[in-house]
Amino acid sequence: MKLLSVIVPCYNEEENVPFFYEEFIKNEAFFKEKEIEWELVYVDDGSKDGTALEAKKLHQKDGRVHLLSFSRNFGKEAAMYAGLNRAKGDYVVLMDADLQDPPSLLPEMLSYMEQGYDSVATRRVSRKGEPPIRSFFARMFYRLMKRISKTEIMDGARDYRMMTRQMVDAILEMKEYNRFTKGIFGWVGFQTKWLEYENVERKKGETKWNFWKLLLYSIEGITAFSTVPLSFAAVMGVLFCVLAFILILFIVIRTLIFGDPVSGWPSLVCIISLISGVQLFCLGIVGQYLAKTYMEVKKRPIYLLKEEV
Repeated sequence: MKLLSVIVPCYNEEENVPFFYEEFIKNEAFFKEKEIEWELVYVDDGSKDGTALEAKKLHQKDGRVHLLSFSRNFGKEAAMYAGLNRAKGDYVVLMDADLQDPPSLLPEMLSYMEQGYDSVATRRVSRKGEPPIRSFFARMFYRLMKRISKTEIMDGARDYRMMTRQMVDAILEMKEYNRFTKGIFGWVGFQTKWLEYENVERKKGETKWNFWKLLLYSIEGITAFSTVPLSFAAVMGVLFCVLAFILILFIVIRTLIFGDPVSGWPSLVCIISLISGVQLFCLGIVGQYLAKTYMEVKKRPIYLLKEEV
């Protein structure tokens, strides 16, 4: 019999933990038919509510439910890595506790895995229920990543994905501190089947991802899988050097022909402000990459466990 490991990162999901289990267990008959055993691993990412307590209650009820609890909030990326590191299954699947990743898709995903795929990934074809401005910027991010990165990142891709043990081991080989798992999935390769589905709203509670957090997460993805911004900064520097050289020639020629009339200071202030702004912007781009390098060389642990059940 093969083992299916289900990794469920949780942060303040006290209400959703039991609901997720109830929805997941509806596939029990299918698992028995396919002779598949399973384990459910909740990863408590330093929650401030009763998420860990609810997971412990489920463990007492069903020994196949396990819990990893962090010493503090390390972020979803760290929670997913911890779950993958703990999983022992032949197949491993990542899912959200809020039921936006429907457990009803698991039988179809397993059927594709049996056909020889290394991974079955999901993507939303609609963003019903999301604020329009958030949906717009999300689509722009995926379009930008397609242009500046060689790593395949699908528009609307979710972290909801089933993988073989071989692919999971490949992901665990990437021990970088600044993690962007959507990019890591594409970077390691392997044959992937994409499943499309309509957006599903949260079962309980509110999303932990506001616009600011998503913006920072998108910057994390860009700096992790593309060096184009650095090239952009270099190109901007060259362009402004050429522009400055042309302006110097223009001023010299104008002075020789017309003398040296007094120029207005507003235009000078605007030019200085523009060039200073571009310099600071390019310096900020370099700073982002330098900050990522700084965090990597310190080699801090990706997460710290407080408790394992």
